[in-house]
Amino acid sequence: MRALVLVKATEESETGTASPEWMAGMLKAMGQFNDELRDAGVLVVAEGLKPTSQAKRVAFDGAGRTVTDGPFAETRELVAGFWIWEVKDMAEAVAWVKRCPNPMPGPSEIEIRPFAEMPDGQ
Repeated sequence: MRALVLVKATEESETGTASPEWMAGMLKAMGQFNDELRDAGVLVVAEGLKPTSQAKRVAFDGAGRTVTDGPFAETRELVAGFWIWEVKDMAEAVAWVKRCPNPMPGPSEIEIRPFAEMPDGQ
């Protein structure tokens, strides 16, 4: 099963207010975690995202398109980074997420979303 593992944004990730010391420690811990994922054959892709102040959204309404510049208001609905993992099932994905270092200085969330894929043989 392939899964998209989303690191949800926080105020600190959107504003860049985490301390340099915390960032250095988190990057080291996350690098070690990514090495474990890679060594286990789980990691496909891992990327962090820039804050939404550098993003755009395109809204669709029939043939119309509206572009909105960031930043976007609902921080808890934003994504700060992601992985794509190859795991045997959701239980394995959850087990890996539980081993992950906290990606933010305070409370944070990671969401696991399985890919919609064609069944084997189709």
